Amino acid sequence: MTHPGGPSRLWPDRVRARLDDVVEGGRWRAPREFDARGPVGLLDGETVVSFASNDYLGLSAHPTVIAAAGAALERWGAGTGASRLVTGSRPVHSALERALARWKGTDAAVCFPTGFAANLGALSVLGGPGVRVLSDELNHASIIDGCRLSRSMASIYRHRDTAHLCAILEADATTPTIVVTDTVFSMDGDAAPVAEIADLCRRHGALLLLDEAHAVLGPHLSPDLLTDPDLTLVRMGTLSKTLGSLGGFLAASEDVIHLMVNQARPYIFTTGLTPADTAAALAALEVLRSPEGDALVRRLSDLVARVAPPGRDADAAGWAGVTVPASPIIPVILGTEQAALEASAALLAAGLWVPAIRPPTVPAGTSRLRVTVSAAHSDDQVALLVAALAPLRQREAGTDANVDADAGPLRGSASDSTGGSGTAPTRVGVPDGALIRSH
Repeated sequence: MTHPGGPSRLWPDRVRARLDDVVEGGRWRAPREFDARGPVGLLDGETVVSFASNDYLGLSAHPTVIAAAGAALERWGAGTGASRLVTGSRPVHSALERALARWKGTDAAVCFPTGFAANLGALSVLGGPGVRVLSDELNHASIIDGCRLSRSMASIYRHRDTAHLCAILEADATTPTIVVTDTVFSMDGDAAPVAEIADLCRRHGALLLLDEAHAVLGPHLSPDLLTDPDLTLVRMGTLSKTLGSLGGFLAASEDVIHLMVNQARPYIFTTGLTPADTAAALAALEVLRSPEGDALVRRLSDLVARVAPPGRDADAAGWAGVTVPASPIIPVILGTEQAALEASAALLAAGLWVPAIRPPTVPAGTSRLRVTVSAAHSDDQVALLVAALAPLRQREAGTDANVDADAGPLRGSASDSTGGSGTAPTRVGVPDGALIRSH
């Protein structure tokens, strides 16, 4: 069929139509310049405090981290100029990878340009047409895209539902299987039941891929799990959140890491991490593993406890018997997109920047404020936030029923693809409508 405007208008009109759909759906988004070093900075000429960053320990502005980045710039320049397998490897890359392996208790580690690239690399190499990938329904977008890229047979299990995961595992005892989960979920802040999932993987011979991007406060893996000869474990992490730099990594056995270096396209076909980012991450890791790092983690935990809603269910968040909240991610779910936008605007008027999170990042009917806390926040800043959130939390409590009703069909996509609770999966491939999760 000939396009009404002629061939030259086909693509411009398609692009404009899709943009119009975004606008009409109230989902238009654009970057806003935040002139800041740490949580306080200028937004549209006004001084505001950000409660939306993933710089959980404030290490992006730590003097030692900044000095390390500057020294790397002086020694090696701004960029590496090539992929790691050509001429893009520097001594600082190897030093960071050794330090990451020691931190994660694995034989080896390898760095990627981003955490997103690390998940794409892991799933595209370990997965494939003859492999099953079982993924939590609220996993990050990079995991969803990694499943698609791998062309694996993918099934989604209900959020944190180990009984559902067990049923899917038991339905097929012969196909090589990967179980992949965030350890802390980026939009909800709750934690995966890692020990239970690891036990299922051990019993069924499944490889376990853990995305630990947001696990600054845990859950922490036990020494027994790390040394279990019957469990194949791959740990993914980022350099941009707890460590305040940029990049991602995988930590695993030497064989798995060698396989990544030789087959992971997001590693092979991209320029190596800049020396400054790499050196900054290494310095941040050294701070994290020092007494100063311990103090920063305690400070963060204390601030999160002040902001987390009273009576927050620690068991439901994956912290059975523990009073500390699961993460510095604290969602305030308001339901409609307009409600979230209005709440964000009200906070901004009070000097607090907490952007609204809307579909497709979260399911329809669960638009929210995603509050994040940093050890770099002051007591006064946190007190101001708590006071400003109080009326919003009253509204949040009143929307719980609506949120559940609206979220049901989307969250039900997991049971739709697996034939319902306790039954074997009946559809392969990640559904096009799977939730898009975002860091």
